[in-house]
Amino acid sequence: MGLRLPPGHASLLTVFFPMWNEEDYIERALDAAREACLSLIEAGEIDDFELLVIDDASTDRTGQIADDLAARDPHVRVVHHPRNRKLGGSLKTGFAEAKGDLVLYTDADLPFDMVELHKACRLMRHYEADIVSAYRFDRTGEGYVRVVYSFLYNLLVRVLFGVRIRDINFAFKLCQRRALDRITLESEGSFIDAELVIRTIGYGGKVVQFGVDYFPRTRGVSTLSSPAVIVKILREMFTLRRELRALPGPGSNRPEGGPATTVPGPRPW
Repeated sequence: MGLRLPPGHASLLTVFFPMWNEEDYIERALDAAREACLSLIEAGEIDDFELLVIDDASTDRTGQIADDLAARDPHVRVVHHPRNRKLGGSLKTGFAEAKGDLVLYTDADLPFDMVELHKACRLMRHYEADIVSAYRFDRTGEGYVRVVYSFLYNLLVRVLFGVRIRDINFAFKLCQRRALDRITLESEGSFIDAELVIRTIGYGGKVVQFGVDYFPRTRGVSTLSSPAVIVKILREMFTLRRELRALPGPGSNRPEGGPATTVPGPRPW
């Protein structure tokens, strides 16, 4: 049985990757996504898929490799930014360019096993969710400093917006197209993950969570803990806070403070 979609709509899944200097990961990422999507077609969950690369003005061979892969596979499509727009800008481009009724975004370094996409699709169908968001079972492999940063960040989001959700910045979010069409994302930085969830819950959308095993980046450099990124996150966070507080009461796009539905799963030990 396929996903519950409006009559007349094909069940198309878009998997997109925001990429900046990911030449070491791009082929592996697209291969894993392709394999998962073909498996979903066999299972009857989707009818077709597209793999979308957002090349955020990479200075290495990422853009060239992406174009070569697109020339060989009609499922692959590439959008090149003329200038670097960071994570927020790349996600906004990806959500706008995605053609799918379902849209998954994740990182090129594959922080989870793509087979988890099967479970995410089932959860979206069974719980009639607007977003299925994964959280990491164990993050200690990336170092305790980042674990502490993440804890404080999630706590701050809960305090400021009343959104009780685990691991809000993890790059595994499967979204309904119709849910994305109801919101306008403003963030140009790493706060965009939280903004997506906050605005979705704000209009009464449903977010379902489940846990996955986590595979930390082994090549390249993550910039999410840099001081400049943290300052930008805080600036955008308080800008959204002021915007939502200024909205009228009932019926506004203000989060209601309810918890996301969390689906229990096996621990990795």
